[in-house]
Amino acid sequence: MRRRTFFLLLAGAAKLAAASKPVTVKLRSRVEIFKGSGQWREVEFGYPLPLDSTAVVICDMWDRHWRRGATLRVGQLVERMEPFLRKLRSRGVLIVHAPSETMGFYNGAPQRQAILAMPTMTPPSPLALSDPALPVDSSDGGCDTDDKFYKAWSREHPGLTIGPNDLISDNGQEIYNAVKLRGITTLLVMGVHTNMCILNRSFAIRQMTKWGMKCVLVRDLTDAMYDPKDKPYVSHQAGTDLVIEHIEKYWAPSARSTDILAALGMS
Repeated sequence: MRRRTFFLLLAGAAKLAAASKPVTVKLRSRVEIFKGSGQWREVEFGYPLPLDSTAVVICDMWDRHWRRGATLRVGQLVERMEPFLRKLRSRGVLIVHAPSETMGFYNGAPQRQAILAMPTMTPPSPLALSDPALPVDSSDGGCDTDDKFYKAWSREHPGLTIGPNDLISDNGQEIYNAVKLRGITTLLVMGVHTNMCILNRSFAIRQMTKWGMKCVLVRDLTDAMYDPKDKPYVSHQAGTDLVIEHIEKYWAPSARSTDILAALGMS
């Protein structure tokens, strides 16, 4: 049953992707103008994004978070993320839902069964990349609403649609299997949180970059876990921006969802 489900979904997704063409998307990165100087400059450039070898990974957009502020901001992200995903899905882009620690909720879902049925693809030896310290202190969990930690999540936020050709997994090996089988080389990563799960999950930017995937952070569809009472003592949004800059320096370029849609003629 798993194998049949897998091939049905794969065939449907391949049919959608067949008509896609590369589009030029504006990406943002950071360069150190003189090595070792600590002088960084923002750079923007056009990148040809081939839709049939691009996938979206939605990181930990849970239905509820232990921090009230995070739950509120996730809800706000959902309102902008859902129409963006709907448009990319209509162009044949693979959407992978990765709400960690909730796979029990999706045991019977065909999108979960499909990825479980895929053969294992052996990743390459991971690239040896530097991992500088983050620019914000979230050692206390980054909570700015004095909440106590508990496992509040049980599923992905219900405001995000899981399409028939989407996949569900919170496992880096499973997601690597899926993207390699589809010939995917570029991952658009979105969700929460930039300084935690977006970097650290087995399916997220650090690991996938080390495995040779081209990751792009969708910077207007993400957030950080940061309390302005902690270093560097800036606003929550400024803290999020600092982490995005850190990712652009050391791990992956970023793009705005609005620029991606504009490149697709769907803004």
